[in-house]
Amino acid sequence: MKKAIPKNEKRKDEIVRVAAKLFKEKGYSAITMRDIAKALDIKAASLYNHIKSKQDLLKIIIISIAEEFTDKMQIVCSSKETSIEKLQKIVALHVDIAYKNPYSMGALNNDWMHLEEELEYYLKLRNSYENNFRNIIKEGIKTGEIINTNAEITVFSILSTLRSLYLWIPKKEGLTAEELTKNLNQVLISGIQNH
Repeated sequence: MKKAIPKNEKRKDEIVRVAAKLFKEKGYSAITMRDIAKALDIKAASLYNHIKSKQDLLKIIIISIAEEFTDKMQIVCSSKETSIEKLQKIVALHVDIAYKNPYSMGALNNDWMHLEEELEYYLKLRNSYENNFRNIIKEGIKTGEIINTNAEITVFSILSTLRSLYLWIPKKEGLTAEELTKNLNQVLISGIQNH
């Protein structure tokens, strides 16, 4: 039997989604709790029944996505797959998260520096993710799977594209996540593969 989600939880999820959309469109600094309440068609005071502050909303949005990336990167890294296969999984991961959470991805990329208490934790997650990505590239170069290039430039090039997907995806109606993943793997991963 499916467990019903408490009404309180549904409202909180809605508040988080609307806040993420507003943060992406206007930036965290430009949005107030009153703006979020107006977008939800409720009184600002009602928001505080669900969320402590605008900072709490930002934390929920950014940390949940950062933890998802970090957890799934750990799974990829611990697999016995080749470096190329791992990179293909990471591309698929970015496409999946960007399709499901374009607004949250906007906040993650543009508003992370506004985190207060959670900033250090977020930076730890991001650095861990980037280090794992870099290590996959270096391992691939070492084993000869990946062409011998500057690993830092390779990481920067691939991650820059993947991190900006949330901007591009909404403009491409009709493009499925599977098609995008396949094409990105051809462009980004096959391009560095040692044939």
